[in-house]
Amino acid sequence: MPRIGDPAPAFSAATTQGEINFPADYAGKWVILFSHPADFTPVCTSEFMTFASMQQHFAAYNTELVGLSVDGLASHIAWLRTIKDKITFRDMREVEVTFPLIEDVSMSIAQKYGMIMPGEDSTKAVRAVFVIDPKGVIRAIIYYPLSLGRNFDELLRVVKALQTADHFDVATPADWRPGDSVIVPTAGTCGTAKERMDGHVDGVECQDWFFCTKQITADEVESAIRADGAT
Repeated sequence: MPRIGDPAPAFSAATTQGEINFPADYAGKWVILFSHPADFTPVCTSEFMTFASMQQHFAAYNTELVGLSVDGLASHIAWLRTIKDKITFRDMREVEVTFPLIEDVSMSIAQKYGMIMPGEDSTKAVRAVFVIDPKGVIRAIIYYPLSLGRNFDELLRVVKALQTADHFDVATPADWRPGDSVIVPTAGTCGTAKERMDGHVDGVECQDWFFCTKQITADEVESAIRADGAT
């Protein structure tokens, strides 16, 4: 099972959008690779409609979506057509899923990514989420059981927070969203700690030597992330 900081395991696969070579085809982009238990199931249907409806929000942060289940390609296509033609969820209807959905009947990819958890189900993937950066490195992993639908606002927040941390060399505190204060890296020397506590570092506010924050506006975050995505 891959871990945070590992290279994303490589594979080639058939998808609803054609053959892909992962993660090579996504070099230079962030990717959310996620699994779902099965086609033609209600929780998965609500998730795919939500992901598809938010696809442009993720794209604005240079982030692509790639889904996977252990169903076959014909099942995938039929299910996605049914979603578009028949299903309404909340205010979403006639939703077309245009991101790739991987066929993994052999479960080889699901096994490679640790998506099969026998304690939950030995023949279905759990709701796994891997956030992978433009260099193909796994930056976040989130698992949900079969019964629990994902929070997609949180997945988008994770992408924004990781990109903000990378660009500004900061960390993000609990419940952070663009516009909130960020955490400045802990002082590495006594001198730096004293300067901060004495208020000699512009824009940095310290509760104690190890807990310092600074303000980055939402506009600064948005413009920096979009600029990074354009390079």
